[in-house]
Amino acid sequence: MEQRRLGSTGLRVSELCFGAMMFGGGADERVAHAMLDAFTEAGGTFVDTADVYGQGVSEEVLGRWLKGRVRDDLVIATKVFLPMGEGPNARGLSRKHVLSAVEASLRRLGTDYVDLYQTHVWDAHTPLEETLSTLDTLVTSGKVRYVGTSNHSPGQLQKALDVADARGWEPYVCLQPIYNLLAREAEWELLPLCRSEGVGVIPYSPLHAGWLSGKYRRGAAAPEGARGSGFWEDRATEETWRVVDAVLAVAEETGRTPAQVSLRWLLQRPGVTAPIVGARSVEQLTDNLGAVGWELTADQVRRLDEASDRPLPPPYDVLSHFAGD
Repeated sequence: MEQRRLGSTGLRVSELCFGAMMFGGGADERVAHAMLDAFTEAGGTFVDTADVYGQGVSEEVLGRWLKGRVRDDLVIATKVFLPMGEGPNARGLSRKHVLSAVEASLRRLGTDYVDLYQTHVWDAHTPLEETLSTLDTLVTSGKVRYVGTSNHSPGQLQKALDVADARGWEPYVCLQPIYNLLAREAEWELLPLCRSEGVGVIPYSPLHAGWLSGKYRRGAAAPEGARGSGFWEDRATEETWRVVDAVLAVAEETGRTPAQVSLRWLLQRPGVTAPIVGARSVEQLTDNLGAVGWELTADQVRRLDEASDRPLPPPYDVLSHFAGD
């Protein structure tokens, strides 16, 4: 597996990141450890979790696997924000919560440091300076190597970068947005901003909850229990089937699976460092790992782009007309 630099940092990470959200839930500990073994044997070095996944269980499962392994060979990322208890300070990005949360994550992971510590979402109730100064302290102390974020608007990310730069604090070096063939809004501003500021991009939900994996196809009946939940009605549209049809066609041409084609498209997008792949079984993970080591042709990328293209809303529709001037 290829190793890529995370944004403009000197840190190298594998071109696929393994997401541990299912650990202790959709994948029990035995399966989780088997998947981690398969991922690292394939050259994977980058693993992402969060304190809230399973209310700490994901970190604990990952921590037990880390024992006896060469810690410096791996890049471990986790996140902070969401509730980890019932108290008034059990959530958010206040100094109190962040400092408590990182200590708890380190205990669960059984490690002295986290390679990438990410704020899970923008905190509208905590001064940005309080959060960023606290993260800077964690880097200075050696408990955290790099800091990143997730679920930020372009304006929020730019403000965080500007404040860190003005104060001489550690900046966010990585963004974790939703991005895939069915969700390309990050291309409007977030991805260009990340490229210009040297921020790495590790997209989550690269298969859009299975819609890009070949699991759902035009004309098929809704899965049992899916109707009425919004999962099927909101997504089973002509726009979706057009993308799915294009993915299936390219998969047939290349002899690859739909999941591999969808992931490969992401891997070839400008500015993307490493899509985050999640799995419930070794077989599912192995399929995802088949996205590396080959390339889509320019024509195949064009067809996937065209199938997944959407009319731009204002002001992006106007701005696009002048982008080449």
